[in-house]
Amino acid sequence: MGQYVYVDKHTDPSPSLFGADAQESPTALAAALAPPAAAGHYDELRGGVPGGAPAPEWSHFFETLGRDGFADLNRRTTNLERQVRDNGITYNVYADADGPQRPWSLDLFPLIISPQSWAKLEAGVLQRVKLLDRVMADVYGPQQLLAGNLLPPALVQGHPGYLRPMHGVKPASGMHLHIAAFDMARDPAGDWWVVSQRTQAPSGLGYLLENRLIISRSFPEAFRDLKVQRLAATYRALVDGMRAMCPAQSDPRIVLLTPGPYNETYFEHAYLARYLGLTLVEGSDLTVRDERLYLKTLQGLEPVHGLLKRLDDEFLDPLELRSDSRLGVPGLLQAIRAGNVLVANAPGSAFLESTAMLGFLPALSRHLLGEELKLPSLATWWCGERAAMQAVLPQLATSVIKPTYAGPGAGATLGRSLSRRELDEWAGRIVREAEEHTIQAYLPLSQMPTWKQSPQGDHIVPRSLMLRVFAVSDGPQSWRVLPGGLCRIASTELEITSMQRGGSSADTWVLTDGEVDPTSLLHHDQPAVDIAHRSRSVTSRAGENLFWLGRYTERTENTTRLARLALESLNGEDQTSQPLLAWLGEMAVANALVLPAVPPPTQGRRVFERSLIASLAESDDSASVGYNLASLRLAASAVRERLSQEQWNVIVRAEREFIEGCAMSEVDSDYSSVEALRVLETLSGHTAAMTGAQTDRMTRDDGWRLLSSGRHLERLAFLSSALGWAIETDALSDEGGFEAVVALFDSTITFHAQYQQRHDIPALLDLLVLDRDNPRSLGWVAQTLRGRLAKLAGSAPGELPEIALVVPDPQRWSLQAMCERDENGRYTALLDLLQQCTDAAYKLSDDLGARYFTHSGDSRRSVGA
Repeated sequence: MGQYVYVDKHTDPSPSLFGADAQESPTALAAALAPPAAAGHYDELRGGVPGGAPAPEWSHFFETLGRDGFADLNRRTTNLERQVRDNGITYNVYADADGPQRPWSLDLFPLIISPQSWAKLEAGVLQRVKLLDRVMADVYGPQQLLAGNLLPPALVQGHPGYLRPMHGVKPASGMHLHIAAFDMARDPAGDWWVVSQRTQAPSGLGYLLENRLIISRSFPEAFRDLKVQRLAATYRALVDGMRAMCPAQSDPRIVLLTPGPYNETYFEHAYLARYLGLTLVEGSDLTVRDERLYLKTLQGLEPVHGLLKRLDDEFLDPLELRSDSRLGVPGLLQAIRAGNVLVANAPGSAFLESTAMLGFLPALSRHLLGEELKLPSLATWWCGERAAMQAVLPQLATSVIKPTYAGPGAGATLGRSLSRRELDEWAGRIVREAEEHTIQAYLPLSQMPTWKQSPQGDHIVPRSLMLRVFAVSDGPQSWRVLPGGLCRIASTELEITSMQRGGSSADTWVLTDGEVDPTSLLHHDQPAVDIAHRSRSVTSRAGENLFWLGRYTERTENTTRLARLALESLNGEDQTSQPLLAWLGEMAVANALVLPAVPPPTQGRRVFERSLIASLAESDDSASVGYNLASLRLAASAVRERLSQEQWNVIVRAEREFIEGCAMSEVDSDYSSVEALRVLETLSGHTAAMTGAQTDRMTRDDGWRLLSSGRHLERLAFLSSALGWAIETDALSDEGGFEAVVALFDSTITFHAQYQQRHDIPALLDLLVLDRDNPRSLGWVAQTLRGRLAKLAGSAPGELPEIALVVPDPQRWSLQAMCERDENGRYTALLDLLQQCTDAAYKLSDDLGARYFTHSGDSRRSVGA
């Protein structure tokens, strides 16, 4: 544990933590450990008093740590980082499908806001969201603000986010904004100012929930004693409000629209969907028919009445907006115009996000609300107004230059960071392209305490912060403010709080003088007696990804077992068995463990072995274990909201440890089959955990049936081809080959328990083909697969749908027929059956895709009422 560095004016200048702790209270120790905020910045810890004692709420926070509290902060930090990693919280600027995702950054200390400070902030935010909704209603309605010169047409209609197709459209709910976010900062006096606003698809609602979960568990006593306001009631109000305003008579369906798993905040989308109980969808999951929005599910089309979007407006409808968008839904704007779907927020709010809008809001508030703004904006000048430009150009060195027609924070330039020459260049650019630029006053951000570990000593460091506060609708023309927010912290002394540029986050604790709201989304105070069961819809896209998740899980398990078996055989007692080596060579090529050009083990055993080891982690082409493992993760990421956190963690950990283990072969010339086997053995344990989670931790809905069908389809093809190659290469005539085949079927213990020392074909076929109690036998796999397909198709008990009849019926398999040889000594009937199984797997894959994923094989597509 590091030493805590501070200067105590009464004792030795560098006492140990524990010596000081014996004499001083935790509050005094915190004050000693924490340097004051930088000059000109509000000090959150000390309530804005330079060099003062910690504010009462911070003092209470530190006192709850106890006598060993500071000595325990490093352990709490370690636990925090572990929870972020275990919960799979990620944030990427551009998600890389082939690389590891960046963990979410969360600081140990929360931002604490007093009840008095929050009351002012809350009132101001409620007023602002009401004002913005009124502005948007006018801009897309009578446009009196434009006619009266209260808003410049160039700032509204000239904004690329202004959607002309939405003019004259009244949203289904009667309101345009259901969620709005405001980025706030404190001035040196402690007053809050609005820096920017987000209305298209504000991010942060999911991340702040995870922040709250982790930090409240890190400081449970402080969280309880300080009476921190809970968040669940606001989230429930958002969903309940949307349900009440949806254009449906009863039981409306609301979905959450995401750009997909490659979006930088996809974790948040999946988390929110799971937390709010909404179906997570991509644009391809939806379709518009007769001006109504539908969800494409495995069982047909189901109506959608509400859409909570996490997609910028320009991508929503390729028919009327960006024609190159693959993220939206063709015809969506027409469904909105018809009033058949509620969208939160209504498309077209992007112009409100322009920094230049802040300069016009005070006059708009007086005109529309008859009120002065309760929460001021930073002084803002839109250079499209000549007088404003001329007034602000001399102030560039002390201001912030922002683009007019871009989102908040995009391309902002601090004037104080520019040289005289650069300032002159900017001035010339602004004069030439006046409308494109907006100037905003510079505000030194307030600074909060953060806990930092370092070799020089553990200490508290003040860092600048920006607070994003959310307002959500809870009914028609009604909003409430989420009692908390997403606090973003600058990574260094520079005041750049962007998460994309290395910033961190903190939980936000809003304190209350009254009672804490006990509302939770996890339970109701009065449990309902009558519950109408509503099965969870499975979209065609989710079904396809679950299907491939099952297939790639099975492929990973099969190729891992085959690779282990090959390496063990090449270095075991039977390494000279030619039939065994021939079988292993054919199986390795067929399952892409080695390339076809590699000499088979019968010709070059060591070359074959080195090639197999070298290609284990290959993931660029369709080859080997690494490719299957990477594909497994990608399929899982696309349905992450359906997987438990433990399932996801196993998948991520399996791939990471496998890649790290195989990477040693590239740097260690002595890397041998022993190390490779150790890596494969570890992966086998992980795949067993994946299989167990899929079997025991997932609801038996149609999505799971597709996953299970994918697994059994893959197992049927793999095992039938393995047995077929064993017969063709005559591996079963050799004792080593016989044992290897049984081992590949994972049936060694069962075989020897049932058949003792027998090594004959009838015994082997009885267990590996016909045994209905052996989950690795072809008969068991075929029978189970037929049952899954029947359940998926909704067939009556005892009846099989046409799609299931593709799979050979184990009831008709005869051991006697399979054991018979023709005049050439070949097991013709057995080989024919094995080929039928292999062909059935391939055909079934195509049939399932046509019927459930593309719907090209089923013309009777239904539209639910």
